[in-house]
Amino acid sequence: MKLNFLLLLFPVFVWSQNLDLNRLDSLQQSGKDIKVGLVLSGGGAKGLAHIGVLKIIEDAGIKIDYIGGTSMGAIIGGLYASGYTTKQLDSIFKKTDFGTLIQDDLPRESKSFNERKDSERYVVKLPFDNFKIRFPSGLSKGQNVYNLYAQLLSHVKDKDFSQLPIPFLCVATNIETGKEIIIESGDLATSLSASGAIPTLFSPVYIDDMMLTDGGVLNNFPVDEVRAKGMDIIIGVDVQDDLRERENLKSGFEILAQVNNFRTIRAAEEKSQKTDIYIKPDIKNFTVLSFDQGDKIIDNGQIAAKEKFESLRKVAEAQDRKMNRPSIKVKDSISIGNISIIGSETFPRNYIRGKLKIGSFEKTSFEELNAGLNNLSATGSFQKINYSLTKNGNYQDLTLDIYESDQNTQLKFGIHYDQLYKTSFLANLTQKSLFFTNDVASLDLIIGDNLRYNFNYYIDKGRYWSIGISSRFNQFEDDVNFEFIQQNVGTQNPLNLNQVRLKNDDFTNQIFAETFLNKDFKFGIGAEYKFLEATTETFIEDPEVNEAETIIEKSNLFSTFGYLRIDTLNDKFYPSSGYFFSGQLNIYFPFFDDYSEFAIAKGEVGFAQPIFDKVSGYIGSELGFRTGTEELAGLNFFLGGFGNQTINNFRHFLGYDFFTLSANSYIKGILQVDYNFYKKNHLIFTANYANVEDDLLSSGNWLSLPDFSGYGIGFGSQTILGPIDLKYSYSPETNDSIWYISIGYWF
Repeated sequence: MKLNFLLLLFPVFVWSQNLDLNRLDSLQQSGKDIKVGLVLSGGGAKGLAHIGVLKIIEDAGIKIDYIGGTSMGAIIGGLYASGYTTKQLDSIFKKTDFGTLIQDDLPRESKSFNERKDSERYVVKLPFDNFKIRFPSGLSKGQNVYNLYAQLLSHVKDKDFSQLPIPFLCVATNIETGKEIIIESGDLATSLSASGAIPTLFSPVYIDDMMLTDGGVLNNFPVDEVRAKGMDIIIGVDVQDDLRERENLKSGFEILAQVNNFRTIRAAEEKSQKTDIYIKPDIKNFTVLSFDQGDKIIDNGQIAAKEKFESLRKVAEAQDRKMNRPSIKVKDSISIGNISIIGSETFPRNYIRGKLKIGSFEKTSFEELNAGLNNLSATGSFQKINYSLTKNGNYQDLTLDIYESDQNTQLKFGIHYDQLYKTSFLANLTQKSLFFTNDVASLDLIIGDNLRYNFNYYIDKGRYWSIGISSRFNQFEDDVNFEFIQQNVGTQNPLNLNQVRLKNDDFTNQIFAETFLNKDFKFGIGAEYKFLEATTETFIEDPEVNEAETIIEKSNLFSTFGYLRIDTLNDKFYPSSGYFFSGQLNIYFPFFDDYSEFAIAKGEVGFAQPIFDKVSGYIGSELGFRTGTEELAGLNFFLGGFGNQTINNFRHFLGYDFFTLSANSYIKGILQVDYNFYKKNHLIFTANYANVEDDLLSSGNWLSLPDFSGYGIGFGSQTILGPIDLKYSYSPETNDSIWYISIGYWF
């Protein structure tokens, strides 16, 4: 009796879980051209399972007639609909660095010198317009994501998605009205960006003046929308989360995600019954950001689809049509014709073109185009830069659609520790468009063991001469060997002291003008006023001496200067490719204090190159010298220590403590091997050599074997706080070992 009852229910189970063969036979016998629709749900990184499912659908021989998707389902589905094969999709997503893509982590080479300095200084940046702290609308503007989609879809010319090789639609959510938006036409790259704009992770995307976010908020599985396109058979691929048990609900984020999933999970349960073939890959061990496990996720998609292979094969047989999907060629360059700019009301055309650095009626690689878009994005003045290409003979006209940022004021914060400045906390206020459209004012206040400040005002004139002023106050105290006092002051040591406490104050003001041959090459000229004071506690016990300190240096200095910088290194702290050159000449005049004219010249050059997989090498050299007869100890070159922001003529040198080596000239060489053994973690081997003595160039000793050397091994890690370095060093001359520690960006 029980067996007969189960047999009666069997067709119901078949209808809800598997293909209805009777219905399929009826469609086939009617002579109808059976249309198959594919529905792909959202799910972040879990959506990579769609690629695995598509591989099996292709193996079964099914011809897809319509695709509808949401979020990652829209992205995979849109690329597939535009002509990409599953093999190409697999290759694209495996070689894409999603961590860099999602974080808007623009490559260093895309940033100007000032933008590099900004990104290598601050940990947290918050909008502060109208003196109110706001949080960004998303952790990422999505510019890198858009650049990738736009390049991959540059072959798509038709704005009507029904004219794609496979007709397509995707779903987004209107944030202002709370309504779902079905997107079937327009710019495909922008549409995919909107459908996949995960709330809080990505900023909203604007289409036709609508503020759009992830379609999964309201409709993560658009079965009804695809069925309405006249599809007879619906294949649904569901990569949404199931509800989690309490063991996996420990953090606030996990609980919030569970609450947000209530509606979409219930809706998916209902919509799964409306599919003819329902495929649900095993994605329970993955999150929306598990892109580093993409291979496994794609494999799980294949496994789930293979379980339904027999049903898929029967649909292909009923279609009686051969699937023909020739692969498309991924373009790596385009010939750009006219360049138009729309949406920019504040910034002049020459400023935008100067940052874009793309010429008209020239062949341009997508790498160069993306670098130009990143240059614009790196300024922080634009919320998003989209573009479209229009055929113009043998060229394609480029139209930039620019969305200006309404954010002009920011609060920025940083933290650092080293053995010279000790603990430092940095708070910054940055104001753009203070007096002019393209100016920026920035004030750093650094508190901790040593109080400091930096003020900068800069008028960015793009490809023309830019103008800036800067002011800083820098101070530190440190114990130094008594030999330092003897070298720089000539004082005897009646008390046989080993160390004394050195206090250094620096107050520097500059005005300068600079121009750029390109974003990696700048030169400039300027004038500088500098007040230097270096003192130690008085150690001579003499009742007639009233001073509370010994003055090593106290000078008011005026100079004119010129500089040249070239920097193509891919990373300031752990470079693995590129080269660097910095040269500066200061000529000092007796404008304030009475001293004879003199000059200080200094330069640095470095080159980084990969050696093996995960192993890179760096070789560099430095040179500095002072001309004239003035004895100014405070402007000597001081070598020693590691991990601090260097000012004036202080230079790092492993194997020696801060300020151990000093003279009016020096030459230094460095060799370094960096083993990037795991993601952003490095094992670094360093050797540095130097000659440090007065009048080194005139004596000819700069060509002799080095008098000083140091060797180090260290661990470095790129963290949210900036670089963290722990180094052990040794010098054979002193037979001493020194440990250095540095935490956070240098400032």
